Amino acid sequence: MIQAIGLTSNPRKELPLAVDDVSFEARPGCVTALLGAPGAGKTTTLRLMLELQRGRGITYFRGRPLHRIAHPSREVGVLLSEVPGHPARTIRGQLGMVCAAVGVPIRRVDEVIEAVGLVSLRDERLGTLSRGMDRRLGLACALLPDPHTLVLDDPAGGLSVTEGRWLHGILRAHAAHGGTVLFSTDDPKEAARTADRVITLEGGRLVADQEAADFARTRLRPRVAVRSPHAARLGALLAKEARAAQRSVEVVREDGNRLSVYGSTCADIGETAFRHGILVHRLADETGDMGPHATFPAEGLASATVVTSALLASASATSAPTDDAPTDDAPTDDAPATDEPATAVAASGAHTPDEPGPATGSRTRPAASPGARALPQLPPPIAVRQAPSPLRPLRYELRRATGVGTGYLTAITVLVTSALLSVLLARIGHTPQPRLLAAWPRECPLPPAALGAGLLGALAFGEEFRHPALATDRGTVPRRLGLLAAKLLVASVTALALAVLTVGCDLEMLYLVYGRELVGVPADWLSLSASWIGLTVGCAWAGVLAAGIFRSTTAGLAAVLAVPVVVVPLVQKTLAGPSVRKAAGFSERLRELLLMQWPFGGARYIAAGARLVAQPVGGALMLSLTALLCAYLLTTLRRRVR
Repeated sequence: MIQAIGLTSNPRKELPLAVDDVSFEARPGCVTALLGAPGAGKTTTLRLMLELQRGRGITYFRGRPLHRIAHPSREVGVLLSEVPGHPARTIRGQLGMVCAAVGVPIRRVDEVIEAVGLVSLRDERLGTLSRGMDRRLGLACALLPDPHTLVLDDPAGGLSVTEGRWLHGILRAHAAHGGTVLFSTDDPKEAARTADRVITLEGGRLVADQEAADFARTRLRPRVAVRSPHAARLGALLAKEARAAQRSVEVVREDGNRLSVYGSTCADIGETAFRHGILVHRLADETGDMGPHATFPAEGLASATVVTSALLASASATSAPTDDAPTDDAPTDDAPATDEPATAVAASGAHTPDEPGPATGSRTRPAASPGARALPQLPPPIAVRQAPSPLRPLRYELRRATGVGTGYLTAITVLVTSALLSVLLARIGHTPQPRLLAAWPRECPLPPAALGAGLLGALAFGEEFRHPALATDRGTVPRRLGLLAAKLLVASVTALALAVLTVGCDLEMLYLVYGRELVGVPADWLSLSASWIGLTVGCAWAGVLAAGIFRSTTAGLAAVLAVPVVVVPLVQKTLAGPSVRKAAGFSERLRELLLMQWPFGGARYIAAGARLVAQPVGGALMLSLTALLCAYLLTTLRRRVR
């Protein structure tokens, strides 16, 4: 069950509140529609419920707010309007990454792909998917951890009639298994056909909370759908006869040869067409749209804290389209019927007020009612979940980093740029050999390898915030220290490999062009290697931390560049400024401290590390990493307290 209490968005200067004191319930075993015109506050309400947007109020999912649930994705499956992942990732790779993130077996990917009908597209890139396939993938991500509750923002928006029927069939099947379904829509006919209960928003306020049957009776105007090759003439005759008889009849010209007539009957329209010899291809009563004269009955209004009780099982059957009352989605002459199962059918598992619905999702399929069409098959339930493991964040990060070609392309670009730059510096001359091997001109703040490592580190968090992949976990997982440790470890290994490959490629290129003259090993190769590795790894860490704090790849790369451009000059200026006391003899006293007997020659390594920190870039990088890490931990603790 979903219980939303007092949801209110934060004020925006002089603008009215997007959501103002909205309270409602969505019960298990039922499909609940959140209805409203564009701008009514539907998306904001869902984001407040999922704690993706700041505001007031609280939402309970089976008695617990989302931030109190250890694994939110296992409780709530979410489908929002954005693309569910990086466009270059494959469908199977995307679902495999989400499997590692939420801790479900990898075999779950094939089960969900089969359930949503993406078997033939499992190796397609996300950027090539159509709108309908994109919605199927988003629903697959939501169903992957086998959640009890589904929260979807306009799931059928932009879909064809057949795709919309299939999607609503999935929602009905999930509710029939005892789950809770809440979806938003701006189409009142869709809400009346597919939902058991309709919650109406206007201007950010809750104006009605009704059963679907009551909503269709009180809020939707009945109309007659007419299709004729002489629609314009027939519409003019109907309007003329209505004025002569002083009857309130509204004729609305639709696209093509269609008319929607409000306030009349099929018999009256048929008689008018017969008298004037007008050919009619279609004449049917339909449930219309929300007209300007629709009113709310007193019993339909919802209180701020009290909402109505369980839904009647007949709500869906009343709002379901039948052969005697076709709707816009019914097959016509130019829209042939399909074999897709109807979605607005009464689920036999729906409960009555005398039989309350289950508190938890039951995976036992209820017996189908006579005459009801078969619902789509859901993925099988997860019998055994993986135990918590410290390797789970590492598996997720490895799949995230290797699932797209961005990292490989960046590494190749760095290697080619570094090799060409080293050859150019050798030709110009006046460049020390250590800088020559690293392809680091004095005019550049950082060598290509360090910039590449910083970019790859920034992508570790920046990609997630640009292309969300963890559904409801998006607001919490990037702040978990286990995932941070996994990202820092993968970034370190990537930076180390990039540093070694860069020097190797530069040496090979210098040998091919100039021979053995420039490929000699420096005498202090150990300290130079340590400095080189420390620089690349430090840049990668700075990119990871900055992107995690500022939630942007650009901010992460800017933090890497700020070390030599801003922090180093600032530190040097601070140390060179006037002061009462100077740190004279600090290096000698530090050496005396390190002269104690360390086992296995440890004093040499500690002294080398101290020399690295004493360098301008090394000291500035350590200072920046310390500040970024403290800021990251501060935001983590602040979020947990909040």
